[in-house]
Amino acid sequence: MSKFISVGKILNFHGIQGEAKVGYSKNQQEFFCGLKEVFVKEQQDYKPLKIKNIRLHKNFAIVKFDGINSIDELIEYKGALLFVDESVIRESLDEDEFLIDELVGLEVFDKDGNKLGFIVGVSNNGASDLLSIKTKSNNISLVPFVKAIVTDVSLKEKKVTINNIEGLLQ
Repeated sequence: MSKFISVGKILNFHGIQGEAKVGYSKNQQEFFCGLKEVFVKEQQDYKPLKIKNIRLHKNFAIVKFDGINSIDELIEYKGALLFVDESVIRESLDEDEFLIDELVGLEVFDKDGNKLGFIVGVSNNGASDLLSIKTKSNNISLVPFVKAIVTDVSLKEKKVTINNIEGLLQ
């Protein structure tokens, strides 16, 4: 069974020709513009929508779907999340990029092999991704997901190694 991951949301219509104003993740313009098909969830099924054209406008994408030619045909999708098959995203990941759900739950160790806690979430502050790490003392610390601090991620071993500089974890 395919696993689907959300890549955007139909925020509104744009004009009267059935174009959709779509919001998408920050810094993902190139990936989003390369999509040929997305899916919308209807009850428990995912319905494919073929993309005819995408253009960027301010911080949004204007998307023309094949077979949707008026506001009336688009209005049922207003507010709908857009999904792609997980394999589409995996193909576009660089060697040092990961899906959030792959990181959540991984144990965190320092470079000497001491267990420090585990990852409970991932967020972004605009400059970099942040790992939310729950420490042994049950505190949550935000750790920048940058090479200088996160030195190794092993999905196979289900662990992350960090350079635990003083004051990083509480």
